[in-house]
Amino acid sequence: MDEQSKRVRIKDIAERAGVSVGTVDRVLHGRSGVSEESRKKVEDALKQMNYEPNMYASVLASNKKYVFACLLPLHAPSDYWAYVVAGMKQAVRAFSDFNISLKMEYYDQYESGSFMMAGERLLNSEPDGFILAPAQEEVTAFLVSGLKEKNLPYVFIDFNIPRLTPLAFYGQNASCSGAFAARMMKMMLGCETELVIFRLINAGRLGSNQQLIREEGFCSYMSKNHPGVKMWKMNLYAKQLDETERLLDAFFAEHPSVRCGVAFNSKVYMIGEYMQKHDRDDFRLMGYDLLERNVECMRQGTVECIIAQQPTLQGYNSVECLCRHLVLKKKVKENNYMPINLLTVENLDFYLDAHSNNEE
Repeated sequence: MDEQSKRVRIKDIAERAGVSVGTVDRVLHGRSGVSEESRKKVEDALKQMNYEPNMYASVLASNKKYVFACLLPLHAPSDYWAYVVAGMKQAVRAFSDFNISLKMEYYDQYESGSFMMAGERLLNSEPDGFILAPAQEEVTAFLVSGLKEKNLPYVFIDFNIPRLTPLAFYGQNASCSGAFAARMMKMMLGCETELVIFRLINAGRLGSNQQLIREEGFCSYMSKNHPGVKMWKMNLYAKQLDETERLLDAFFAEHPSVRCGVAFNSKVYMIGEYMQKHDRDDFRLMGYDLLERNVECMRQGTVECIIAQQPTLQGYNSVECLCRHLVLKKKVKENNYMPINLLTVENLDFYLDAHSNNEE
């Protein structure tokens, strides 16, 4: 839009269309009381004059309130999803002029039916937009059908299911992230020919889609490029954390030669703290996400490296996306992949400093 079009006044539009100023005002604000003939004249004049309304001023004048529903996994205050929520709340403060509020519901990733129950509560609250971390594809599809019936825009965060056509997605490319982890793991292995994948499960299934796709990407890369490496899979149980030490004891008693491992969930500290307790300094471990306990394990040397994915920024951007779409009527980018950042104890503090500055 050039400088001339920026100075277009309602009076100018009315003259071009051959209608009154009041008619132009009603068309611009979507009010009734305008004939189809007059509306078309105004719309044609707007196109001819490259007119773009000041949406920000219009929003402030309307004083409309927006409620964004957020459906996320249940989590502890220091878990990965707490950072996502923090980012969402930052965005609400940043866009406070738009009268935005969040309505949060949480679901248990390891409990059947929890996702749908929480989702239905949010649907019944009549929100203006929806942000959700998808569960299994079939139940997510069922909830999405309800969102489509209500014509609600929805944003996926952390994991994408493209066929469900969200307005936008924010998160890592899970398969590429897993393949990247495999490439880094090969360097960690050196001459070792075995590794273990630590899996957090319940009732025989992984709790997160990301965990599953990362694992698949990792295994595919290793099988293709390093077929001689033996990959063990060791299950830990989300609902039986008091069994973790016993299970790890049993695994390492049976596989004493395994000295490298990876966890594709955010709780690699479970293994790192075990290594610290047992004075294991011969095991090289990779994990995901900068939880405080993961960071402490890195500083203690029991976690070699972490792959980070900026959860605070994901949360912020998901709210900003709905603001741009619903409030400012702007086009938004569909796929928004987070960087795949590899952190070690040497570059950890620089990342944390930058991350802290971005949050202020």
